[in-house]
Amino acid sequence: MSLAPRLDLRQSQSLVMTPQLQQAIKLLALSNLEIEGVIAEELERNPLLEATPGGDDAPEAVPVDAPTRDEPAGADELVVAGEAAGEALDVDIAAERFDDSPSDHAGLSSSAAPASGSGEAPDLDAFADTSESLADILLAQAGAAFGEAELFIARALIDQIDEAGYLRADVAEIAQRLGVPVERVAAVLTMIQRFEPTGVGARDLAECLAIQAREADRYDPCMARLLDHLDLLARGDLTRLKRLCQVDDEDMADMIRELRAYDPKPGCRYGGEPPAPVIPDLSVTRTKAGWAIELNAATLPRVLVNKGYYSELAGGKQDKAGKAWLADKLASANWLVKALDQRQRTIVRVATEIVKQQEAFFLRGVAHLRPLTLRQIAEAIDLHESTVSRVTSNKYLSCARGVFELKYFFTSAIAAADGGDAVSAEAVKSAIRALIAGEGDTILSDDTLVELLNAKGFDIARRTVAKYREAMGIGSSVQRRRARALQRA
Repeated sequence: MSLAPRLDLRQSQSLVMTPQLQQAIKLLALSNLEIEGVIAEELERNPLLEATPGGDDAPEAVPVDAPTRDEPAGADELVVAGEAAGEALDVDIAAERFDDSPSDHAGLSSSAAPASGSGEAPDLDAFADTSESLADILLAQAGAAFGEAELFIARALIDQIDEAGYLRADVAEIAQRLGVPVERVAAVLTMIQRFEPTGVGARDLAECLAIQAREADRYDPCMARLLDHLDLLARGDLTRLKRLCQVDDEDMADMIRELRAYDPKPGCRYGGEPPAPVIPDLSVTRTKAGWAIELNAATLPRVLVNKGYYSELAGGKQDKAGKAWLADKLASANWLVKALDQRQRTIVRVATEIVKQQEAFFLRGVAHLRPLTLRQIAEAIDLHESTVSRVTSNKYLSCARGVFELKYFFTSAIAAADGGDAVSAEAVKSAIRALIAGEGDTILSDDTLVELLNAKGFDIARRTVAKYREAMGIGSSVQRRRARALQRA
């Protein structure tokens, strides 16, 4: 083996991604609201870009049965002159994992105040400002209740109270850190536990409910024993609870009813921001010609290249560096405009094919949701599977049945018991939910659910039923039976 230096010529293939191509791929995975942030950044960096109110450049509503094969695939048309050939937006970049399982159903939650025809004044509490945090509420009360020395301890305790209203620190540790006796810290905590909201400052659920019971003057020895054995109440062991509390059925039912009126998380009513509503990126409407899919123009700002400003700059005296800078900004602006336009068209193409494949869902509901994978959509519209994955990420579709994430329509297949067409996992979940909701006095076990589902044409195993039931947050038959017994009590 020779150790002398030498020159070798080797040939290899590699995928080189330009910054423009990376930007186009990134844009595909962003929602309309996230696109607004990207455009705002580009407007600050590039003086040749100009934003106008959205809506004019959004693709028009596309009928679901309109041909889409003639549309350009990926971002092949976005490759500017001089770039390497073969750069396409729908290439598989790196090893990517795709999850065809359905995402959680995301819906818009709205509340409307009932119309009042009785002439009564509106409930002003409903319009109370909740921007003030729980800590602010407690500190204000502490300032009025304590002197300077105790206020110092109270602030340390309030800092350890979480948003639910519970003290998440040991009193002895706080006393050691502050260098004060434990009894003094405990006395300040006792005073804090008298603040509003009632139950704040508790160290566990039993103490929280006990504080509220004392406030309601319901904390007697029987209630104390009940709070000491909340685990038995959770298991529905009412017989043992009645024996421990030394009460009859009527008193036990009254105590349980009292506990249900208390707030297990008193701090949650203060502070925090209300959940932001989901703003759909697409809308699907039914017309005489079929289904129409269009982008939400309200969340799509229009970006144009300011050609007048470019001409003004290009006509002035510039050195070589200035001309290169201006050419770079023009190319970047043109690329962004084309990338945004191609993104919109690609999203509409994917959504159109989803509506075609899942038309039964839009007509008759979740029970008719078909099994669907990313590969099926990709093959139908000549895109790469990774492109479909990016398009369906963080995008929401609005239709007459509600607002759904695009990933919701991709579900795994469950074989039919009669050998017919497979059904989607969401359809099976819907059937399980309906059976449990209507079970009445007879609680259905998982084995019974399997038999009923087989009778409906679903070939499904017991462990799959249990998995779907747990995913929907539905307890086992034993847990539901105990809950039913508590309701009756």
